[in-house]
Amino acid sequence: MSPGQSELVERLRALLAGKAVVREVFMFGGWSFMVNERLVVSALKDGGLLVRVDASRHDELLARPGASQAQMGAGRSMGPGWLEVGASALGGPPGTVFLAGAGARAQQGARRARAVDEARAVSAAGDRALAARGR
Repeated sequence: MSPGQSELVERLRALLAGKAVVREVFMFGGWSFMVNERLVVSALKDGGLLVRVDASRHDELLARPGASQAQMGAGRSMGPGWLEVGASALGGPPGTVFLAGAGARAQQGARRARAVDEARAVSAAGDRALAARGR
């Protein structure tokens, strides 16, 4: 792991600590953070960031300094909702926006997971109640 990537990984770990079910994996050439099994953000080898953003804000965030359309290989766009942020942009306010966005995505993932867990618990309780009645 490069020094820039290591520093960014530590920043992301601190940002995501205790917010959701987080799993770290190596993918897309970077150290990636999965929240409830969905990729939220990845620290790239060059110290830059691959980040999942709200697709409805894609163009707005793409216009920020250091942001570019994420590519999967030469000339293959990852589509709306995926941005790369250069390492030089991550030290100041623009980087804070993208890092905060990654944290927000993680929090959304945690809320969705809790809602799914609650729905499963209600469904299981209903199944048990029906079984107790002999249905």
